[in-house]
Amino acid sequence: METRAGDPGAFAHFDLNRVDSPAFVVDAARLRANLRVLADVGERSGAKVLGALKAFSMWSVAPIIGEYLDGVCTSGLWEARLAGEFYDGEIATYCAAYKGEDLPEILRLSDHVIFNSPQQIERFLPIIEVARAMGEQFDIGLRINPMHAEGEVPRYDPCAPHSRLGFPIDQLTAEHMAMIDGLHMHTLCEQDFLPLARTWDVVFDKLEPFFGEFSWINLGGGHHITRADYQRDELVQFLRDMAEDTGAQVYLEPGEAVALDAGILVGTVLDVAWNAMPVAITDISATCHMPDVIEAPYRPALLNERDPADEGEAVRLGGPSCLAGDVIGDYVLPEPPEPGTRFAFLDQAHYSMVKTTTFNGVPLPSIWLWDSETDALECVKRFGWETFRDRLS
Repeated sequence: METRAGDPGAFAHFDLNRVDSPAFVVDAARLRANLRVLADVGERSGAKVLGALKAFSMWSVAPIIGEYLDGVCTSGLWEARLAGEFYDGEIATYCAAYKGEDLPEILRLSDHVIFNSPQQIERFLPIIEVARAMGEQFDIGLRINPMHAEGEVPRYDPCAPHSRLGFPIDQLTAEHMAMIDGLHMHTLCEQDFLPLARTWDVVFDKLEPFFGEFSWINLGGGHHITRADYQRDELVQFLRDMAEDTGAQVYLEPGEAVALDAGILVGTVLDVAWNAMPVAITDISATCHMPDVIEAPYRPALLNERDPADEGEAVRLGGPSCLAGDVIGDYVLPEPPEPGTRFAFLDQAHYSMVKTTTFNGVPLPSIWLWDSETDALECVKRFGWETFRDRLS
C-alpha cells in the first residue's frame, strides 16, 4: 500500500531529542484540526460522526474528542468498557462474533449493538430480551456485505471473496429486516469519496425495498475525510441525499481520519553495518511497533527524508528483534546515520499505537502529547519491563 501520510506539519520543527526513544508523539493541535473538519461534515450533512477506537484509542485525549464528535464505535467488550469509562456520546459496538458471557455488559454499555449475521441475533435473542426487561436501552443492527470490492489490498477489503465480515446483501430478506433497527456497512480503507459513492450505487437497489423500515444506517470507517484532497462538499451532499432517500439517521465511523498526520514515532539508530548497503538497527521494530509495515505491507514516510536520487545513499532501517523480516524500509536520512541519530516516522498515531506488542521483550514506545500551538509537552505514559512481565505468567 502507498502511505497516505501528508505534510509533516508542525513536526517539521519538533526537536526529536525532547522525548524518549522510542516514543509516540501526538500533536493535540493537529488532532483538534482534524476533529473540526469531521464536526463540520457532521453539522452540514446531518450525519452523526463516531470515532473508531480500533484505530485510535488514546483515551487521555477523550475530552478533546468529546468536544467535536457524537461518540465512538467499539469492537467488543474491552473497547466498550473503555468507551463507557472515558468517552462522551453514543457508543456503537460491532464484533464479528460475540461471546454469550460478554453480551449482557455490551448491551448495557452500548447504544447500538451490531451483529455480523441474523443467526447471531436469533441465537442471542434470550439475552437481548432479558437486558431489555431490565430496562437497558439499545438498538440492534446488522452488518451487511455489499459484495462490491473497492479495496486496494484484499486483506483490508471486507468485500473480498469469501469475506467473513458482514451478511451478504443478496441474502437479506424482509424477515431479517424485521429483527433489526439499523444497518451497518464498512467497505473502505484509506479512501476518498468516489469508492463510497460507487458502493452506494450498488447497495441502493438492494436496500430500496426496505427504505423507511430501518431507523439508521452506519457507513463504517475507512473515510479519509480529513485528508486535504478529500471531496468533502460532495460527501456532505451525498449524506443529505442518503438521509432523505432512506428516511434514516446516517452515521460515519472514521478512525484514521481522527488522528491523520497527528502523530509521529520517534526512534534512534543503535548500530550501523554494511551488507551490500548500509544497514541500521534501530530501537523501532516493524513487527512490534508498526506491524502494518509487514502486514499491508507499506512504507511509512520518514520525517525530513531526502531524495535518494539527489541527496545520498539509502540506508536500510530495521528493528532489534530476531525476526529476519523486521525491516521498515530503505531511506536517506536527514543526516548520515550513526549510533545515537534520532529520526521519526510520520502518521503513526492511528493503528500503530493500538497494535504494539512486546515480542522478543522489545520495549513499548512511551506516549507523549504535544500541543504545537502552545509548545506544551507532556509524557502521558511510559512502559516499564513490568508491562512485559505482567502479560505473561
